[in-house]
Amino acid sequence: MKLSDFDFDLPEDLIATRPAKPRSSARMLVAKGDQIRDCHVYDLPEFLRPGDRLILNNTKVIPARLFGRRARMTPQGMVEAKVELTLLEPRPGGRWAALAKPLRKLKEGETVVFSDALSATVDRRDAEGVVLSFNLTGADFDAALAEAGAMPLPPYIAAKRPADAQDKQDYQTVFARHSGAVAAPTASLHFDEALLAQLRDKGVQFTEVTLHVGAGTFLPVKVDDVSQHKMHAEWGEVTQTAAEQINATRAAGGRIIPVGTTALRLIESAGREDGTIAAWTGETDIFITPGYDFRIADALMTNFHLPKSTLMMLVSALIGVERVRTIYAHAVEHRYRFFSYGDASLLIP
Repeated sequence: MKLSDFDFDLPEDLIATRPAKPRSSARMLVAKGDQIRDCHVYDLPEFLRPGDRLILNNTKVIPARLFGRRARMTPQGMVEAKVELTLLEPRPGGRWAALAKPLRKLKEGETVVFSDALSATVDRRDAEGVVLSFNLTGADFDAALAEAGAMPLPPYIAAKRPADAQDKQDYQTVFARHSGAVAAPTASLHFDEALLAQLRDKGVQFTEVTLHVGAGTFLPVKVDDVSQHKMHAEWGEVTQTAAEQINATRAAGGRIIPVGTTALRLIESAGREDGTIAAWTGETDIFITPGYDFRIADALMTNFHLPKSTLMMLVSALIGVERVRTIYAHAVEHRYRFFSYGDASLLIP
């Protein structure tokens, strides 16, 4: 398939820069079979059955964007310069890989100071970014990062406004537990405690899995033949308990509905050909495109995605390329809000 098969025209003013308040008041397009209904996230219990199981990604976004200064002695004296870093992924020994601006002006061995408590030394620099050693580790690092860092908002939001204190709450799910993501599992941002309670009361069950969403989720596809695209890798875990819960639901006839493409990619990575799932830990670079045979997921709750993105290809694999075109045309016409802070869709093949 060609990259152009997943393109569509999106008015700039439909890109959401703040989430709906309260969370569950966001709009939700429900596509089931040939029908499309315009609803809200708080209507979700209407479309689920007792015994269905929602799969939630409990990753926690770290405040991965850091603004610091580095000092360098020159013939004119000591000169300071601003440095902006975005942490990408942890490395052994408490180090971090990161993007840096301006990258070419950083030197190996230099120290960048972010706050009175937090600084880092540039261990390595290449064309892609830097590897940093921080002065703190463990809980001390987490506390200093929480104080000095900003939420790593997606590029299409960051281009419109800087991250602020409100984003530290808004860009985090209510069930975030395990730190490590540099992007939020955004479909999960629509859930609040009241909605979770309503779903439990209806008999809907929940299973938590962990996929640390990386910055690679925003990387554009640069090849016209999408089969040639190399997917980024992200670390995830399906525990033995999670696998047993999912298998039990499938055996009982309940539906498995991941909340977000990250949860879907993870359970499909752990799925087996016989339709069961096993405990799984590691990095996944699964790339789901039309023609993919889903092993575990029966439906999907997700936001509206970027044109020509791997996520457009994933939802097209689930419900069909032409069906996605119809759904997205409806969403644009009816002015749904798009991307990370935007509205939701429930896609039931």
